[in-house]
Amino acid sequence: MENSRVLIKEGKENMDIAVIHQFLSEQSYWAKGIPYSFVDNSLTNCFNVGAFIDGQQVGFGRVITDFYTFGWLADFFVLEEHRGKGISKLMLSYLSDQPWYNRLRRVMLNTSTAQGLYRQFDFGDLNNPANLMEIYRPEIHLSYEHQKQA
Repeated sequence: MENSRVLIKEGKENMDIAVIHQFLSEQSYWAKGIPYSFVDNSLTNCFNVGAFIDGQQVGFGRVITDFYTFGWLADFFVLEEHRGKGISKLMLSYLSDQPWYNRLRRVMLNTSTAQGLYRQFDFGDLNNPANLMEIYRPEIHLSYEHQKQA
């Protein structure tokens, strides 16, 4: 998908993992300090989508999915200098155009800053929030790397 100068690509092989790692480990609020190997491995079994301008990656997102019943949107971002240009909407529209995406029974995500954006793509509040449970270990990747080095 292309809109003016923005080209949307899919597949891990088309992603600039160094750019993705730099953003996630240094600028994101959800994955600060994440090791490169974690980022690289996390892209392996996901549907990856990236936004590119003049061959440079400016946005990214991935869907953790079985391609039939469930998907979890993760690590969606647009580099700060490219925000406000509709790039997130292009990536989400590209995703919405995938035949497998439209047969998923449930699609979820977690965001503290972009509810308005995602509501434009039919996301809403949890149907049964009391049913949702989690194990939350926000610093696990830091302790794992520390143990590995010891």
